[in-house]
Order: sequence, then C-alpha cells, then structure tokens
Amino acid sequence: MRRRTRSPTRVLDDGTPLRNRLLAALPDGDYRRIRARLQMQSVAIDETLQEPSARITTVYFPNGGVFSVTTQMRDRAVVEVATIGREGMLGIGVFFGDRRAPGRTFQQVPDGPVPSMRVVAFLEEALTSARFREILGLYAQFSLLQAMQSAACNAMHDVPQRCCRWLLETRDRLDTNDFPLKQEFLAVMLAVRRPTVAVVMRSLHRAGLISSGYGRIRILQRRRLEAASCGCYAAARAHLVRLGL
Repeated sequence: MRRRTRSPTRVLDDGTPLRNRLLAALPDGDYRRIRARLQMQSVAIDETLQEPSARITTVYFPNGGVFSVTTQMRDRAVVEVATIGREGMLGIGVFFGDRRAPGRTFQQVPDGPVPSMRVVAFLEEALTSARFREILGLYAQFSLLQAMQSAACNAMHDVPQRCCRWLLETRDRLDTNDFPLKQEFLAVMLAVRRPTVAVVMRSLHRAGLISSGYGRIRILQRRRLEAASCGCYAAARAHLVRLGL
C-alpha cells in the first residue's frame, strides 16, 4: 500500500487547516481538484444531516467534531450503529451504489464547519481518481471492522468500560481533553438509560478520571481512563494504523 501524501500546510477554502484523514491522504493534484468541489457547511449540535431511508444527496467529510448514525427499533428505542469523526465520511454507502441513508446521521459534538460534496460530484471524483477510490475502499473496510468491534464490545463489556472507550475516542477525534457532551447523547451511544450514564459519570468523577458539568466533559487522567477502558479502544486504533488511515 502506498504511503500517504500529506501536506502540513493544506487548508480548506475557509482557511481551516485540513484534518479529515481521507482528504489528507490524497495526492496534491487530486486534493486540489476535490477541494474545489467541497462546500463548507455550518452544522448545529443534534442537526440531522441524513434522514433514515431518505435518498442521500450530499456526503460529508468531518474535519472535526463527532457524528452519529442511529437506528430506531420497533419499540422506538434509538441505538447508535456508528460513530464517525475526522477519520472518515458520512455516506460511505453511496460509494457502493446505496443512495439510501441507513439511519439518522447527526452531529453530537460540534467542532467547526463540515466539508460537504454533492453525490454527483463525489461519484465523478471516485471514478476519476484511483487513489480516492483506494482510500474510500480502505475506509469502508475500517467501518466494517469498527462495526464488528462495537458489536463484540456491546455484548462482552460493561457500561463503565464502554463509556471510557467512547470518551477516549471522542478525545482523539477532537484533539482536546475538554469537549461538550450531553448525557442523553451518551445514553444513546451506550444503549442504556440516562440514569445509568449519570451513575457511571459520577463514578469516573469520584475516581478523578474526569470532571463534568454544564454539558461539558474534561478528561483529567487519560492513562487511567485508558486503563479503565476495554481493549476495544486499542483495537480500533490498531485497525486505523494497519489500514493507513
């Protein structure tokens, strides 16, 4: 597999430093051409970008923040099926010919404008650039591995371990120990009730691993938080490294 071509001076059209890993892995010529077709879109917390089963007209390449894809069960319970940040894109199914959104896609942690591209332009670029196709294929493989890891994690590991994992992954996506987080969102991510989340967060707070209040979380002891997490956190990171993303 070819080494990634990164430029430390790459910026998006609004002057924001490029942080999306898929776009950053493009050769300079491909990146310049694709960047010209991107639009920077302001997105509010909890704003829906793709509706379940609706036709996808726009794909997104998060340059920061955290996005969730959720599905609603027959009893109307909502469960997260994917968490996406700057390591990926929203709407990868379009690459394989599926124009329908698998669930509700929304922003849960904000971090600036989001680069977006119309589906028609996205598919044209996927046909034009062999490297872009390769990168999209690698990300699709990571998405599958991530889903498998999450399914195993939800089945085998307890809520505090999974909570620690989620906090660490969010920290990595944002590059900061301090970020906004609503407990109702975290409850959906962990597939538990909000009171359960409150109990877990209090225990982490008492242990000195985090501080929380007013809808924000601050990680105080990253190494201890990682030790309290399950091995799925390290496994997901290893998948990214192995695939070169």
